Amino acid sequence: MDIKTGKQEDVDLMDYIGVNSYRFSLSWARILPKGRFGKVNWAGVDYYNRLIDTLACRGIEPFATISHYDIPQELEERYEGWLSPEIQKDFRYYADICFKNFGERVKYWVTFNEPNVAIIRGYRTGEWPPSRCSGSFGNCGYGGDSEREPFIAASNLLLSHAAAVDLYRTKYQKNQGGRIGLVMNAVWFEPFTNSSEDKLSAERAQSFYMNWFLDPIILGEYPAEMHEILGQDLPAFSRHDLEKLKTGLDFIGVNHYTSAFVKDCISSACEPGRGSSRTEGFALTSAQMNGISIGEPTALDWLYVHPQGMEKMVTYIKLRYNNIPMFITENGLGTRENSNPTTKDIINDVERVEYLHGYLDSLTTAIRKGADVRGYFVWSFLDNFEWTDGCSIRFGLHHVDYASLKRTPRMSTFWYKNFIALHAAHAGTSHRHTQK
Repeated sequence: MDIKTGKQEDVDLMDYIGVNSYRFSLSWARILPKGRFGKVNWAGVDYYNRLIDTLACRGIEPFATISHYDIPQELEERYEGWLSPEIQKDFRYYADICFKNFGERVKYWVTFNEPNVAIIRGYRTGEWPPSRCSGSFGNCGYGGDSEREPFIAASNLLLSHAAAVDLYRTKYQKNQGGRIGLVMNAVWFEPFTNSSEDKLSAERAQSFYMNWFLDPIILGEYPAEMHEILGQDLPAFSRHDLEKLKTGLDFIGVNHYTSAFVKDCISSACEPGRGSSRTEGFALTSAQMNGISIGEPTALDWLYVHPQGMEKMVTYIKLRYNNIPMFITENGLGTRENSNPTTKDIINDVERVEYLHGYLDSLTTAIRKGADVRGYFVWSFLDNFEWTDGCSIRFGLHHVDYASLKRTPRMSTFWYKNFIALHAAHAGTSHRHTQK
């Protein structure tokens, strides 16, 4: 969202669709460029205040993520970021500034967006900053240990989450009346065969990917599969740590896009690939195995269309975590655009409409079966900067011309508007929905 120059236009577009909430992420490095070792950048705080106030004026609920991958470079240089327990103090300090300045208007808080992705890509494969890994996992120029560092970084991140939640519960929640949770990237893992070995491997894949973070917060311990395989390489929580983790969360955010097959690598040999190593749980994951695809391929090599995975993923979380309230915080289809697209190319996103229809249908089935899902956000409202892919991938309901910043609604915009109106009418509520 262009808060500086196009905020009114963008909020008008949201209002036209009929959404009632907008999910956005705060930048730690913008608000505290030097962490707790420097001053607050009040221009950054004002930037977010303008956004929050603009949304409030149109009756659109702000849904704020405190940390979305970035940290101040100062913290990386001082003590190696997430590899040091010192970062817990910095994150608590940063969260305090956010709650204090925005909490009277923000009623939904997320501590971290996709910590599993951030830790795996930052400390195991080295694809994202701080780009640390072992030679067998990637080509990293900054050192690293893919067998140990991901678990150290994850432990410090989990305790940072606990510190922020404890602060919110004890200092702010009673007066501000908000809720706080965590957003996970959630891939549905389907056993490649009906063998007991592949079924167990699918559970291991989930434990080493999503449950790795949710189990300590909700159940008070790492998954049994992680203990069994990693042993002492898995950092232990002290009694004091476990007390901090008990502050838990009020909801789970689910970023779900796709599914993958899983094959057991304990009882039989696996070719090298994602998931096959000890540090990943000996569970090879891939969208294609033996010439069989889990779903329709897309322009993105990691995204295969498998709508039934949405119902299975939501149901799995419901059963494992006692139906804690959920929000689908991201779901959508990315495409790659030709260098000289026609107007028809820009607008006619039939594949996105079909994708959203299938996944929302699947989500509706899970809700009808009792899953406590409180909201849904499409990724994304506008085309945006997609991390290391830059502007080459487009997820938006609205096309953005990056030269002029002109917004053009795609076919999916009108489909989503009609979807909201239809389902709101059936529910007897105002025509509102949530939106990223």
